[in-house]
Amino acid sequence: MGAVQSFQLPHGKGPHQVGCTDMMVGHNRKGLFFRLFYPCLPQETSEHPLWIPRYEYCHGLADYINLNRQWCTPLLSVTFGSYRVPVSWNGPFKSCGRKYPLIIFSHGLGAFRTVYSAICAEMASRGFLVLALEHRDHSACATYFCKVEAGESNPLEAVLQEEWIPFQRVQEGQKEYHFRNQQVHQRANECVRGFRLMRDISRGKAVTNVLHKEFDLSALKESVDLTKVAVMGHSFGGATAVLALAKEPHFKCAVALDAWMFPLENALYPKMIKPVLFINSEKFQTAESVAKMKRLSSRNSQTKIITILGSVHQSQTDFTFLAGNFLNRVFQTRGTLDPYKGLDITNRAALAFLQKHLELEEDFDQWNNLLEGIGDSVIPEAPLCVSSL
Repeated sequence: MGAVQSFQLPHGKGPHQVGCTDMMVGHNRKGLFFRLFYPCLPQETSEHPLWIPRYEYCHGLADYINLNRQWCTPLLSVTFGSYRVPVSWNGPFKSCGRKYPLIIFSHGLGAFRTVYSAICAEMASRGFLVLALEHRDHSACATYFCKVEAGESNPLEAVLQEEWIPFQRVQEGQKEYHFRNQQVHQRANECVRGFRLMRDISRGKAVTNVLHKEFDLSALKESVDLTKVAVMGHSFGGATAVLALAKEPHFKCAVALDAWMFPLENALYPKMIKPVLFINSEKFQTAESVAKMKRLSSRNSQTKIITILGSVHQSQTDFTFLAGNFLNRVFQTRGTLDPYKGLDITNRAALAFLQKHLELEEDFDQWNNLLEGIGDSVIPEAPLCVSSL
């Protein structure tokens, strides 16, 4: 059956309405930049944020796919520039006398903080806070920070100046492993810093958002369950999630979507005893990458590897819903499986896994079969295309 194309992002299916806000902390590249998805109060009218927040990200995507900026950037802007995320921009935080578990989300190579909005919004609709990072290791297609500079007319007046961090390829003569390993450590450290920032906010520490003041961060005080924290990511972000799990004791488990295991050093594997859920697509993985996943599953029986049949690497990104047939043919954004069905399998398996390892009192255990690779369009272990190697 061919995929159904509707050119819009799906709404979260959980009981909570979803809000989001952007947060930038600090005035140099060592600060943090992320989009926070959270349960919000219902509103009659609300603004939906743009999926591509700035034109500069279209520049970055053109650079990442290695096509001429002059014609590719406006084409990307026309194709994707008007799409919006079906969540409430700066909507009022839903504080209902309970603390929410936290997910730190790490994007893939050439992506940015909004590219996984469908998954992040679903998790928030189910009662999670989701901190979707925009990494500053030159792996995002583009990102930026805001420096403080003296004003031209009045040197005593502080002015914020944007400085953009472009996507960077492996340089000629440079070993890719060393370049990527350095990046994955920076990314994992950003995940840890993201958790620590949320811990500070939950404890009532005053934190300044450089970007805007519309969202009241103090609403999050006493609202983060610091005992129920997971890390999640796609591709390069999947490897980042695994490494971050090893680095931060408060991270209880990781969900790695089609993880690109190449950047991780061998010394990591003996240290990794916490559970990981690997949700693979059918077409992306290599035998070497799967062997690394199996090294982790051999150390912990709760580490699971499943494969979604009919899916491709982009099936776990928003591009699978938004790319038209031409772009799908060129960049293979969809497999043979309906993208909404693929998203459901990914989300349900992740929720079942998170319930188990964060000890949540929800009904997500109804999808426990998926963790064993039992169900329509899912199999246990490696994709069929590499399992015999």
